[in-house]
Amino acid sequence: MSTATLAPQAARGHANLSRLTFGGLLRSEWIKLRSLRSTFWCYALILLLNVGFAALIANVGLGGRDARGPGGAAAASAGMAGATTVVTLGINFTVLIAAVLGALVITGEYATGMVKSTFTGDPRRLGAVFSKAIVFGVVTFVVGFVSLILATVVATPLLSNSSNISIDWSDGTFWLSLVAGAGFLALAGLISFFLGLIVRSSAGGIAAGIGLLFVADIVMNIIVSITQAKWASNVQAFLPSEAGSKMFGYGSGTASVKDGLITLDQTQGFLVVIGWVVLTGIIALILVKRRDV
Repeated sequence: MSTATLAPQAARGHANLSRLTFGGLLRSEWIKLRSLRSTFWCYALILLLNVGFAALIANVGLGGRDARGPGGAAAASAGMAGATTVVTLGINFTVLIAAVLGALVITGEYATGMVKSTFTGDPRRLGAVFSKAIVFGVVTFVVGFVSLILATVVATPLLSNSSNISIDWSDGTFWLSLVAGAGFLALAGLISFFLGLIVRSSAGGIAAGIGLLFVADIVMNIIVSITQAKWASNVQAFLPSEAGSKMFGYGSGTASVKDGLITLDQTQGFLVVIGWVVLTGIIALILVKRRDV
């Protein structure tokens, strides 16, 4: 009798333990991300470079900026715009580190063969991909935001001494720039993540990510300089790097179309970067579902 009673309970307990949940996938991807040595070094470099560039430029000072002189609100606004540029300057470089890490977190599984175990555990595959993207994106955003706050803490006394600029910590526009800057790091990393998922190669994923986020802008700059073509300027405005710079600029102006040249504002810059994430994500997910591995 006791054996007959206990057997169904043991079976139900085993079934509960083996049931796959999205929370379990998130926990497993969190463990994988922490276990990678490249994760520690990439995030440490993001912290170091964001704080280091802010300290360097704040110590040198911004020529001609004085937020405490005549001019009142206009001078204060110009000072906060300069301070935002100083604090977020490092993003132009750390975005490349986020892109490298984004490619490595997915292509590393293909290199080691772990992706077979991952997709065996989640045969539908999409849950594993989404959980990995969410864990990587959230952690990158948090690290980027913390690094920008530390950069602000370091730059505040230096800017006051070198440029007479007092950072107003209650300025909502300034905080929006910090949040957008961290968001751009996370979104750029996700673009590289999905490119890595498309090519399934660490070298190829890193090259594709850096090519789209860095090299494409340089190429378009050269084309615009040589040809002065408006279409080239407009194409450049919709590249992830150009649109991303609009995201974290202090009050990034207003959208306009003058003489056939398109200028994006902060919200449009954000939407364009989101569009790149969605585009690369859709292509990557279609390929993941169709491929054997």
